[in-house]
Amino acid sequence: MSTSTSNESDLTIAVEHREKVLWVDLQRPDVLNAINRAMVDDLHRMVDRAEQSDVRAVVIRGTGRAFCAGADLHQVPGQQIDIDLLRETVDEVAKVIDRIASLPKPVIAGVHGVAAAGGLEIVLACDIVVATRDARFADAHSNYGLLPGGRGSVRLPRLVGAALAKRLMFTGEFVTPSELVASGLVAAVVEPEELDDHLHRLAGHLTERSPRVLAAMKRLVDGSHQLSATESADAEEAALGEYLRTPDLKEGLTAFREGRQPRFDD
Repeated sequence: MSTSTSNESDLTIAVEHREKVLWVDLQRPDVLNAINRAMVDDLHRMVDRAEQSDVRAVVIRGTGRAFCAGADLHQVPGQQIDIDLLRETVDEVAKVIDRIASLPKPVIAGVHGVAAAGGLEIVLACDIVVATRDARFADAHSNYGLLPGGRGSVRLPRLVGAALAKRLMFTGEFVTPSELVASGLVAAVVEPEELDDHLHRLAGHLTERSPRVLAAMKRLVDGSHQLSATESADAEEAALGEYLRTPDLKEGLTAFREGRQPRFDD
């Protein structure tokens, strides 16, 4: 088991690598884990670490009262805004969120409290979303005359449909996780005290699966948005052809014949 923790006081996130799961806690609780440039840099380093072969799943949570309230607007001056610097910062936020979405392993969001604006965009980049019953989700950009910059306008309609995406984006209103279950954005709703146990079970379950299978499945599903049905079928056939030459296939079939759980290597 590999266990290491980065929780120095100057870091905006805490990262723990435990039993092949990378546990990531956003830790700016005094500002509801709002995203600043330091957090973007720390998230880039987290993704570098998550790309290690022995990490099989990533869980992202928030500390304190919220998951993430979005960008830290207190760092943007009200007068004489440096447009170039602001654009550069937004581009870096988008870049790290894209990197989270592109990780070839499952990423789970454990959401409590508020997930708004950039915080929602982090959620949208995750593969599975588990929320507490008292969590609240909002796009929120329109509340302050802003546009999404972390791919919210791309991922939100693809995940919840155009009508609900427009409602959330236009109004900026907060919705409950139960309202997002039907759309598929939220996979499970749990009581607040059950969140961590649920995340541990789910992440542990995923670490038992073939990392090659999960990476291929994620690539196929995410890529299907840009492909026709025929192109998606071709991509699946190609992925299957590659997978048939991996040791995971033999291990899975052997385990089935022997009546045991498969043991997949990294």
